[in-house]
Order: sequence, then structure tokens, then C-alpha cells
Amino acid sequence: MLSKTFSQLVLCMSAAVVSMALAAPASSSRTLSGPLAKRSDIAHDDVVGFSTTVPSGTEGTLMLQYQPRLYVVNGCVPFPAVDASEVKQKEVKILTVASAGLAPSGLANGDCDSSTGQVYSRAGSYGSYYLIMYSWYMPKDIPNILEGAVGIGHRHDWENVVVVLASQSTSASLVGLAASYHGDYETCSGTGCSSYLSGNYPRIRYYSAGSVLDHSLGFTTTVGGTQPLIAWASLPAVARTALTNKDWGDAIVPFLDSNFDSYLAEAATALGL
Repeated sequence: MLSKTFSQLVLCMSAAVVSMALAAPASSSRTLSGPLAKRSDIAHDDVVGFSTTVPSGTEGTLMLQYQPRLYVVNGCVPFPAVDASEVKQKEVKILTVASAGLAPSGLANGDCDSSTGQVYSRAGSYGSYYLIMYSWYMPKDIPNILEGAVGIGHRHDWENVVVVLASQSTSASLVGLAASYHGDYETCSGTGCSSYLSGNYPRIRYYSAGSVLDHSLGFTTTVGGTQPLIAWASLPAVARTALTNKDWGDAIVPFLDSNFDSYLAEAATALGL
């Protein structure tokens, strides 16, 4: 008698649970259809870059007028760091906004030797001078395969070059160039930059000195390539936020609000301004 009563009780409880489950709202694991579900880093070679976009007026004209030619001697070529597109996966809109980079292993240019690339630009003043920064992102930085084999190097690399003009004018004279070099700047001034120019365009190299040090920038007489140029001011807010909030490890994004002025000051100081 007790056993039958207990069985009936279990059946009643089971029916109640099923009824509650059917009446309950969908769980949080259900596919969402709202405007934004989450953000996610994506593979470095899946990031879709921005087409060339600069501000109107003199600022944008000067950015294009002095866009550097980058010659990659060794290591990774530049890749886009933030994604220009929104994709939907299973009806969930996911902003694929930042590059996951590459682990510092294998060849110095392993899995990163081909890309349309991207160059980021931002301009500002230092005293009476007008400075334009150009910055590139590489998904990893290792000097050579031997160091890569033991994990020397780092995921993500940001480098920059600063063009210093006498004023914000398309006819302004070139005061100097400053190329990022291991936390400092390598510089040239005035006519001393002539060998490193193609017209107005600085000739910049990306290299590992002696294939021993981490990569940096320098000057070269070799004419390199260009990448689609996107100005900081022309990036959508979500891309600027992604660049700002992402943890780039040992690499520092030089054109962020928190870094830009100090980097311009360092470049100007290196040039003796």
C-alpha cells in the first residue's frame, strides 16, 4: 500500500515538473535575436579590414600625402587589428572586432606572410608642429625560428612612425621622421631624410636587427608597399572601443587616447624639438 502511494506521488511530481518546464520562459542558452549578443576575438587572418577612409579637409589630405611605404624585411606583414564587419551566427549578431593574434612559435613569418593589411593614422599638434602618426599591427613578433621554437617573442606587435611637419598645411616643410625602435625612436631630420623618401612618402622597414632582437621600424632606401589607411577619427565607435579595451599583451597601441599625446611628445623630443 505504501509503495503504491509513493509511486503515485512520484508520478504526480514528475507531471508537475514537466508542466512547469513547458510553462517556463526560454533559458539563457536559447539563440538570441537582439541587436548585440556578444563580442569575440577572431583568427588573425579572418579579420576584415577597413577600406581607405580619412577625414575631409587638410587633415585627411596630409595623411594620404605622407603615407609611408613599408618594406617588411622579415617577420609578419601587417594585418588588420579590428574587424570592419558584423556577422550573424545562428541569428546571433556577434561583433567580430579584434584579432586574436598568433602564438610566438614557428617561423618568424609563419601563418602571417600574406595580407592586404591595414595602416592606422592619427594626427595632432606639438607646439607649432603638426605630427601624423602611422601605425601597423602584426599578429606576432619573434626574431627567428630558433627563438620561436623555445617561445621567445610575443603575441601581437604594434609599431609606428611619426611624420613631423612645420605646420598643418599641404605646403609645409618636412621637419623630420621618427620610427619606433624598442621603446624609443630612430630619427632623421630635414634634408637628412631625403634618402628615405619617395616624393613625400617615407620609406620604412620592419625588421629584426641581426635576427636576434624583437622587430622594430627603421629607415630604408627600398620602396615597400602600402595598405588601406584608416584614420582613428574615421573608425566607428565600436572599433575604437575594441582597440582600447582589448588586452594586447606586451604590445601597446600608440594612437589610443591614453597613449597618443605621450608618443607624439617622445617622437618630438627624439627629434630635438
